[in-house]
Amino acid sequence: MLRDADVLSLLLSRKPAHSLAREFYTDQGVYQTDLERIWYRDWLMTAVSAELPKAGNYVTRQVGEYSVIVVRGNDGVARAFHNSCRHRGSRICSAAKGTNPKLVCPYHQWTYELDGRLLWARDMGPDFDASKHGLKSVHCEEAGGMIMICLADIAPDFAPFRAQAEAYAGPHEPAKLKVAHQSTIVEQGNWKLVMENNRECYHCAGSHPSLCRTFPEDPKVFGTNPKEQAPVLRDHIAKCETAGMPSQFVAAPDTQWRFVRIPFLGNAASYTMDGKPAVSKRVGRVPFDDAGSCLMYHYPSSWDHFLSDQVLVFRMNPISPMQTEVTTTWLVHADAVEGVDYDLQRLTEVWIHTNDEDRAIVEENQRGVNSPAYEPGPYSAQHESGVIQFVDWYADTMIRRLTGRGLMAAE
Repeated sequence: MLRDADVLSLLLSRKPAHSLAREFYTDQGVYQTDLERIWYRDWLMTAVSAELPKAGNYVTRQVGEYSVIVVRGNDGVARAFHNSCRHRGSRICSAAKGTNPKLVCPYHQWTYELDGRLLWARDMGPDFDASKHGLKSVHCEEAGGMIMICLADIAPDFAPFRAQAEAYAGPHEPAKLKVAHQSTIVEQGNWKLVMENNRECYHCAGSHPSLCRTFPEDPKVFGTNPKEQAPVLRDHIAKCETAGMPSQFVAAPDTQWRFVRIPFLGNAASYTMDGKPAVSKRVGRVPFDDAGSCLMYHYPSSWDHFLSDQVLVFRMNPISPMQTEVTTTWLVHADAVEGVDYDLQRLTEVWIHTNDEDRAIVEENQRGVNSPAYEPGPYSAQHESGVIQFVDWYADTMIRRLTGRGLMAAE
């Protein structure tokens, strides 16, 4: 099992524009370092706002060793707390989701308000101060229809991402959406392999027949590099910007997150087998069906697609060095009626197929990497620039946090 110094040594000696060393995808020590240096420090997409529409709605999440409750308060604010009672540490909520007017520990019934304050603890004596035993808070922010948490004592500045998320998601009016469907799969692969697979379409033609009916495989069209944009992408961006929808490529200075609005293939308007809208009610203020897809990613945990008829949110969570949970949420207009305004199978089939195909790809990738014969191979600069960008972000972030210096790939 590798230690931090070993991880740092491997990062400093890696080849630029190549996949990572085997240990980064298999080793328990690297996995622990990933958790401590990235997953416990960065903002993580943990729920969509529509999952918590009312006061008392909650979800629970497991991030490494941390169990977290995210709950909607009586004041409408989403908050997050460590899912550990301040009495003897029992989990307060064991269900994945639910609704409660108060948060009550099942062990001894210590009772907490939805804002984390301890309201009642039986027979604790006259000197017990309930105000000192509220639930421990986790940083929680809500922007663009997404609820994000950060486990660090001091969270990174959320304001830059909030500004862009609100701008780019704004036309889709996330507050007026509802969950139409949600699915969770477990991929037997390292979380970085899952993200690397997402960041390229080099594999799409041979693996995703349903998706390739509407999604452009050309990286100059789906916007991985702002310096290399096909005319059809530039024209689409101009059209959407003129209609009041932010669409230009925008990214964080360290490339941790990005937004860009891209066109579908031909006259397609949605991720459907025939390319036609899956939902008859457009979301928000989107003015036309062929608005394409506003693509967003936020490392390390999420990638999302904002369309004219739906919003797709993908949430990733590592479970072990070679196991990753991926949850997909389909959002539609709050007034859309299943069976009237949309057919659930038609809405979900393309990405259910694609997710399952990606699961198989990642698992085969993991099996191959597990072999002692594996060695890092070169990425395609033409088709895998998005993968290069992700791996550079990962390596730079890890090096910076292991040493305090911001370095990119070793030359």
